[in-house]
Amino acid sequence: MGEPAVRIEGVSKRYQLGALAGGSLSQRLESAVRHPLRRMRGTAESKPETSEFWALRDVDLGIEEGKITGLIGPNGAGKSTLLKLLCRITAPTEGRIELRGRVGSLLEVGTGFHPELTGRENIFLNGAILGMRREEIIRRFSEIVEFSGIGQFLDTPVKRYSSGMYVRLAFAIAAHLESEILLIDEVLAVGDQEFQRKCLGKMEEVSTSGGRTVIFVAHNMSSIRRLCDSAVLLDHGRVLAHGDTDRVVADYLERVEPVQHGGIANIAADAQRSGIGGARLLRVELSDSSGGASERVRYGEPLSLSLGFEIERRLPGAAVQVGVSTAEGINILTSHSSDRGSLELDLEEGMIELRCELRATLLPGEFAIDVDLLDARGFSVDRVERTLNFKVLNVAFDGSGDHYPWPHVRGSVRPESDWSVVQGAGSRVQAAERG
Repeated sequence: MGEPAVRIEGVSKRYQLGALAGGSLSQRLESAVRHPLRRMRGTAESKPETSEFWALRDVDLGIEEGKITGLIGPNGAGKSTLLKLLCRITAPTEGRIELRGRVGSLLEVGTGFHPELTGRENIFLNGAILGMRREEIIRRFSEIVEFSGIGQFLDTPVKRYSSGMYVRLAFAIAAHLESEILLIDEVLAVGDQEFQRKCLGKMEEVSTSGGRTVIFVAHNMSSIRRLCDSAVLLDHGRVLAHGDTDRVVADYLERVEPVQHGGIANIAADAQRSGIGGARLLRVELSDSSGGASERVRYGEPLSLSLGFEIERRLPGAAVQVGVSTAEGINILTSHSSDRGSLELDLEEGMIELRCELRATLLPGEFAIDVDLLDARGFSVDRVERTLNFKVLNVAFDGSGDHYPWPHVRGSVRPESDWSVVQGAGSRVQAAERG
């Protein structure tokens, strides 16, 4: 193995909290206007108390060239801070970073976009900010527009774009930048499922065929498993694990197990969440056929769920999406509250409890419940993965005491299905029946 594309040695990042000297110009001017006498006296009270916050501590990493590395960990772990150091938005307090090649980044939706300029004009502006030469932008222009899918609105000011259009255009520009290193924060959560799949495919393409190094921050463990050659687990600014993707993801999932008692999980305020905010999932309860909370259900038994939310702002046209994932974090089924027009939600501020019954035949094994509250545009307001773990027992739900008859069948769900004999095979079937 040759020299790594990214070498991080002893990197730490410290922020001063409450330090006037470290504040912005507007903050210092505001303080001078509000407290002129305090500044004139020069007393000790003119210096606010300060505290230190270490976003990163003693990070040592080597990222292999031409590979995709996933950066995972809870909120506040230091993932975004590390990406900002890599693209030189800010400098480390301690340590050094070596980068072999030009860096392209997509850290925030529409960073570098001018709202009054059109999509066409912003392609040239944003491309230049990312380090693309004009000739390079012209050469890749058609590919950028085609990938973004905003051709119809190319000459419309981007202030009229939706968040989804913003992120599609921003990702298209960053992905087509001829850089050796591509940094992507979890902005892809803004896009719809189809565009997310398109982005993941593009990242695979630029890594495998283009030989580019990709560092990808995400909370979706299925995407991390599918896409990444290796993974890094960060928590409280320190590297806890680095190496094989499956091993690091398994380590992470063990650390974020929900706090549950029986079939009830109370979701802490500081739980691992994603979304634009405006509501919080507080409680998830799974009931068995007797109506009592339980973390064990029998084979063939429906999943009866109760979901408690605190709504912080009005959410007209909202919906709730409940998913079931395997112990490995792979989503195997999803139910949407508006499926078949079953429920229309117009949520007001306050507390609300929703009930859901999933009639899916899960095969014996271990699973987890994922919950996602969506606004009218389909954007996540509050998403919490692995809210509650449960086990499907190898005992039939119908009371017969039978076990699942094919324990070695692959998969996690047994669907309803109809089988029939095709023309030409009937004689063989009849012969088998007679024998």
